[in-house]
Amino acid sequence: MEFLSVTEFAERHGLSERTVRNWCSAGKIPGAFLTGKTWSLPADAEQPMRGGGKKKPSPLLKRLREEKEGKVSGSIYHRTQIDLTYNSNHIEGSRLTHEQTRYIFETNTIGITEDGINVDDIVETINHFRCIDYIIDRAEDRLSEALIKELHRILKAGTSDSLKDWFNVGAYKRLPNEVGGNETCPPEQVHMKMKALLKSYNSKKQKSLEDIIDLHCQFERIHPFQDGNGRVGRLIMFRECLANRFVPFIISDELKLFYYRGLREWGHINGYLLDTCLAAQDQYKALLDYFRIKY
Repeated sequence: MEFLSVTEFAERHGLSERTVRNWCSAGKIPGAFLTGKTWSLPADAEQPMRGGGKKKPSPLLKRLREEKEGKVSGSIYHRTQIDLTYNSNHIEGSRLTHEQTRYIFETNTIGITEDGINVDDIVETINHFRCIDYIIDRAEDRLSEALIKELHRILKAGTSDSLKDWFNVGAYKRLPNEVGGNETCPPEQVHMKMKALLKSYNSKKQKSLEDIIDLHCQFERIHPFQDGNGRVGRLIMFRECLANRFVPFIISDELKLFYYRGLREWGHINGYLLDTCLAAQDQYKALLDYFRIKY
């Protein structure tokens, strides 16, 4: 079993070290033990809920977790894995088809194809499936820089980018980058900007759908990683919908151009992106209706 220090656990969950030590001393984190004056905590330990009792997950999150554990095929979990992975990767230029994505998820092979396939497309598809499992498992954790970096690490692990020292997989960018021809946050300011963004977002006790979309837009404008920002950003947005009991949504290929326009205009005409996300949400609601999941 993997163990974390108090510092590592606090970083992963966006907590103070003092809070984590107090929980350990009070026996609130199962499996935590003291060696001398140092606490070790199981890497998969969950943080106790403040105010007693654990928050009940939404019917959708509950179903996703059950079907993930049971490896249920033909389910909402199955459909979400394929649709979210295919569409998010396709937006970023992956040449894998929806059918190839489905085949990889179901059989862990690519099937027979006459066309050349980029190895990174395959690796990142498999990694994206793991990212979705991660956000399902960690949906109720406080959103933190460590959690976001872990999503990036999972997504880019084993790719050709991960072999480049300057790429910095699982950590913030070292080199300036652009998105759509627009400048983004300089590397030396990323940590400060991300810390301020998450502090502002996490301070909201009752988050709205518009808060989640605004978080996504600000994240994309910071563009904290060398690559993979769009996919990590959409995974965060899906996770925050699950965490806050909103019906999540998948930006499909047919909505891509509206999505790009909405990101560009956010802060001037918020209705563009809000309408696009609501249209995508209606599509996911139709799936929930089919699978008889309340929302």
